[in-house]
Amino acid sequence: MENSFIPKGVAIIKEAVIADNADEWEKALNLYKQGLGYFMTGLKYIKSEKQKVAIREKVAQYMDRAEKIKTAMDKKDGKKVVAEGVGTSTEKKKKEKKKEGGKDGEGDGEAEEEEKDPEAERMQAALSQAIVQEKPNVKWDDVAGLDQAKGLLQEAVILPVKFPQLFTGKRKPWRGILLYGPPGTGKSFLAKAVATESGASCFFSVSSSDLMSKFQGESEKLVKHLFTLARAKAPSIIFIDEVDSLVSARSDGENESARRVKTEFLVQMDGVGKGGSGVLVLGATNTPWELDPAIRRRFEKRVYIPLPDARARSRIFRTCIGDTPNKLDEKDYKELAESTDGFSGSDIAVLCRDALYEPVRICQMATHFKKVPDPTGAKSFLWEPCSAGDPKAEEKTLMDIPSDQLRPMDITKKNFRKALKSSKATVGKEDLGRMEEWTKQYGQEG
Repeated sequence: MENSFIPKGVAIIKEAVIADNADEWEKALNLYKQGLGYFMTGLKYIKSEKQKVAIREKVAQYMDRAEKIKTAMDKKDGKKVVAEGVGTSTEKKKKEKKKEGGKDGEGDGEAEEEEKDPEAERMQAALSQAIVQEKPNVKWDDVAGLDQAKGLLQEAVILPVKFPQLFTGKRKPWRGILLYGPPGTGKSFLAKAVATESGASCFFSVSSSDLMSKFQGESEKLVKHLFTLARAKAPSIIFIDEVDSLVSARSDGENESARRVKTEFLVQMDGVGKGGSGVLVLGATNTPWELDPAIRRRFEKRVYIPLPDARARSRIFRTCIGDTPNKLDEKDYKELAESTDGFSGSDIAVLCRDALYEPVRICQMATHFKKVPDPTGAKSFLWEPCSAGDPKAEEKTLMDIPSDQLRPMDITKKNFRKALKSSKATVGKEDLGRMEEWTKQYGQEG
């Protein structure tokens, strides 16, 4: 699904260009914005630096065109535009009055007050690209184990929106939740489930690269505008992956710019906790001990996401294998779970991919194939790799088999045993010990 953002963006931009050429400016502007949103989201999943540079050039080109269209439209209409959802409550009331037909002489003054700083509009536009526009389609049930963490996130995200009557008086939803634990245990996967299950909530997925700028003073402004935009679109969720890269412990040797960013972050998180702002800050980190103590306090709930237990590992194996043809039974899944003690969810996913490739490798290396019945009945027979000693064996290589007549072998426990020999856990005992010690002091089990 992740790789689909760029192609969708390209398709939408093509429609925008057509509308632009036809002088349908309003339609073109909306399409440009939508297409640029897909581009900016898709950039996060591209590893090739060359492709990133090319896409960024296109983004700059289309963003410049969109700004020109917006300027032309504003001049044509003789109106001054406020960035969507950013106006203060006073400004919103004035807009409503104007729509209803205010007193003579009030219009000019109100138009002047509604004018927004171009720099603020630019920052709001840049941060709007951090909004997840397409849900990741990860359900709570897709997350193996972690029942306590899922329950806490449901308390903070789902229930306040669906049953607001439960959160009255002093009972307020959680405003800051930190997910911490070893790499590959499912912290980001949980965040995807939150994005999917949050319903009408606006989900911001940001990283340090979204908020850090080479221009002095701009990084803290981006942090402020992020929270402003989130409050304007409440109920909303701000997910910050690797939050320690933004708000690590302050020290005497750090530069002034980094200190100002952390200070702004602290101020804004305090602002989130005041009144019914409807904003949840969800952070994830592999090194919670590197967080600034003041930030640690502002995350009201700090939930440890540990390595999966045997039951969760068995379920992860099932999820990773999915509908791939296999000959595994309940006993095999239990045995695989027991043999991967100390593996993270990510380690198991890599192991499964390695095992799933075993039939491909067997086909590549096979020197003999035999005819087998087609289980679908579409063909009279299919070719399957076999040993040279098989009575039905015929000497052939993979390239000799017609592409529509190959039947790959089903996945077996033997494939996993072979993959296990070359697979190692990526989380060390020292790392786990440090996590457990931090949990005793500051966190809770998830």
